[in-house]
Amino acid sequence: MGLEELRHQTERRGGAAEPLGNIIAVSGSQATIGILPTGLSTAEDVRTTVSKFVMIHSGGSRLIGVVTEISLNLPPFAKEQGYRAIAEVDLMGEIRIDAAGAETFWRGVSEYPAISDAVTLLTSDEFRLIYKRSGAATGVVGKLQQDHSTDAYVNVNELLSKHFAVLGTTGVGKSNGVVVILQQILEARPDVRIFLLDAHNEYGKCFGEQAIVLNPRNLKLPFWLFNFEEIVDVFFGARAGIEDEVAILAEVIPLAKSGYLRYRGAVDRSAVKKSDANSAGYTVDTPVPYVMADLVGLIDERMGRLENRSTRMIYHKLISRIEAVRSDPRYAFMFENANVGGDTIAEVLIQLFRLIPNGKPMTIMQLAGFPVEVIDAVVSVLGRMAFDFGLWSDGAAPMLFMCEEAHRYASADRNVGFGPTRRAISRIAKEGRKYGVFLGLVTQRPAELDPTILSQCSTLFVMRMANDRDQAILRSAVSDAAANLLAFVPSLGTREAFAFGEGFALPTRLTFRNLPPHARPYNEAIVHLRMQKGAIDHEFIASVVERWRGTTTGNKFRPETSPFEAQLTAPAAPPPPPRPAGGIDAERFSILKKQISIRKEISDVTKRDIPR
Repeated sequence: MGLEELRHQTERRGGAAEPLGNIIAVSGSQATIGILPTGLSTAEDVRTTVSKFVMIHSGGSRLIGVVTEISLNLPPFAKEQGYRAIAEVDLMGEIRIDAAGAETFWRGVSEYPAISDAVTLLTSDEFRLIYKRSGAATGVVGKLQQDHSTDAYVNVNELLSKHFAVLGTTGVGKSNGVVVILQQILEARPDVRIFLLDAHNEYGKCFGEQAIVLNPRNLKLPFWLFNFEEIVDVFFGARAGIEDEVAILAEVIPLAKSGYLRYRGAVDRSAVKKSDANSAGYTVDTPVPYVMADLVGLIDERMGRLENRSTRMIYHKLISRIEAVRSDPRYAFMFENANVGGDTIAEVLIQLFRLIPNGKPMTIMQLAGFPVEVIDAVVSVLGRMAFDFGLWSDGAAPMLFMCEEAHRYASADRNVGFGPTRRAISRIAKEGRKYGVFLGLVTQRPAELDPTILSQCSTLFVMRMANDRDQAILRSAVSDAAANLLAFVPSLGTREAFAFGEGFALPTRLTFRNLPPHARPYNEAIVHLRMQKGAIDHEFIASVVERWRGTTTGNKFRPETSPFEAQLTAPAAPPPPPRPAGGIDAERFSILKKQISIRKEISDVTKRDIPR
């Protein structure tokens, strides 16, 4: 194709009238462009630089590539032909004419370019052709960085069915991107239920009436839903279990389960203690109810048969360990009213995974309020139940399991973290798509995430990262020829990302949509605890101490709503009058001061309980 003919074609397409240059070398999936003087224009819409997309006019095909390197270090023959620079290009795909006669973009290249083939920058029309909606299940996550007039579409079906990950260091807009992606999934696939593990309590206000927020105050996750490894982890405070005590638990838990069903509703439960180990009928992992008092009674009954003091102490320590956890108010979500209503596994599944038709399609599980030593076990239970429900329902309810801070639960180091949690997430990654259970990962340290799990994610949103180890992991995870684009990752701006994989027509540099203030993720505690200098006084600190103590106080003395949450949920009020400089905000102070009354109530109860 001659330069004049090419110039006329680009003018008709509404793009740059001058060609960029010509192919001077081809090697596998890469090509080298000799850039003409006109291709070095300083105009923003036609300037040539790295990450720009180009079109190679090769016979009857139009090949699409991305510039990965540009240099003035020309070979002598290129200078002789009038070229002013050279650019390295990775080939991505091509625009073909389909059976209906329409132009369609296809990934991969069927014909490679030849020497002297002409090259131009992509026009807006060509961008829209490449990134056009491919079907109903697509969503707009932002704008293309190279052409801000073109929407960046993601194929939601491909995104979900082959898993995805959002990667980027702290402060680059990662949480903003997660909200944008989930909003598009909710819109494009209303049949999909989303379960989001919110490690820092950031997302509670982002989805409005579409989501239910669960936390230790309103969650009911009965202890009997925990499998053997998980309940042992709870009893031993996330430390390795003592072998003799673990063996005792392995013997009596199946008996407690069998006894619950056999003597359900009986007032006198002494018969449970006489259960025969051979007639239990259940394993330690069968998800059926049992009563904690029965479990302790079985251990106590066995201890009573022993005469050796040292052996009896093993049983005594185990009972003490169980009773300490059972009576800890922080574990009320597991043990309080755990047997009320009998076998409530169906109700728990409905609450957790929003299985009611036409209900709220999303669950936000706020993890920041849980005891640190039990978080891994809780995440393990949730991930395992999500997969098992998909497995045994044959994928009847498609579900996205979204895991924030994924490196905490599935570490690359096998000696770090809780094994069952890693296995639960790994199982979803490897087998979940067969049963309608999809995985979304969010992490700031890809190098610390299990590479086997990351490799199962076929769509990656890569935001700014400077760590060499993280970038090395990404290079091994990105299968596209555009892996060279990862060299630009350290220089990405806020809310910018490179999107690779099945969810996009091409490896794409995009800017996530900016969210309105009410939909932006933020840590509620941090935002509402910011006080001006001199605004904190003794009574404010006292109210904070009462909230602090409330985490280990029974429900009788624990406020249902923190003063900061009360502010968030209260109806809008007229603006408060101006306060003197250096004083505490009057409205906030009045809310916090209410908590001081809790101390008086505790004191009064204590005085009544002290024998005179």
